Amino acid sequence: MSVNHEKAERTAWYSLIGNFLMAIVKAVVGYFGNSYALIADAIESTGDVFASALVIIGFRYAKRPPDENHPYGHGKVEPLITFVVVGFLVASATLIIIESIHNIQLPHKAPKPYTLWFIGGIILVKELFFRFVSKSGKEVGSTSLQADAWHHRSDAITSACAFVGIAIAVYMGDTWAQADDWAALIASFIILFNAYKIFRPALGEIMDEHRYDDFIAIIREKAMEVAGIHTTEKCWVRKSGMRYWVDLHIHVDGNLSVHEGHTIAHNLKEHLMEVLPEIEDVLVHVEPAE
Repeated sequence: MSVNHEKAERTAWYSLIGNFLMAIVKAVVGYFGNSYALIADAIESTGDVFASALVIIGFRYAKRPPDENHPYGHGKVEPLITFVVVGFLVASATLIIIESIHNIQLPHKAPKPYTLWFIGGIILVKELFFRFVSKSGKEVGSTSLQADAWHHRSDAITSACAFVGIAIAVYMGDTWAQADDWAALIASFIILFNAYKIFRPALGEIMDEHRYDDFIAIIREKAMEVAGIHTTEKCWVRKSGMRYWVDLHIHVDGNLSVHEGHTIAHNLKEHLMEVLPEIEDVLVHVEPAE
């Protein structure tokens, strides 16, 4: 478990540093290049910095071992942190919407041509960040890290919209300067959509929603490798942070003694936790086979 947490936290630090540098550069280039779309992009990146910081704090809390008050560990803080990350996305999108509508109503000059080259590089860098953070999030099973990855993807999308808007404003002249602001406005709605995509799986995790059919199929397959098990019945899975808790009903020979049935259940628990190291604990219920 510590290896996964260390990898996730290290990735979150890379994400935070990248967002911090991006926010500064976007704001400077957007200000001097007369591009509100880039400034809006910088605002979102600033929110991403705080979001990444929260993810790191969440990892450090989630890796605490179970205690008397938290017998299932502290992993549920991860989806809670994800909700806060979503809040940052919604707040960023709302701020961009308000400022974009305000700027659309005001005449202003078109962005400087060099902002196009800069924003093209941003799109490439942010997409690479998304792929890197998303891959790490999937490998360690972290919803908050995957949410952080979608921050990078939404940033890339925002930048792509800004690129189109700036290109129109640059090549069509000052009469089309508002295209830059319209691009920021469209990007804000894309950000809101991504916020929902991040929010939904985190809500399912906090509510212990049934979302693990593929994992359950693997658990059943591995369970049948243990001697003495006739079949498996009910199988429920809960996720807490990067770990899984499993409730599994098995059928064994009804003529076995309590001690023999207990031994089979104990062997099953050890086997599942060995072959599926992401499992934190297995509660086995033994029933007599028909």
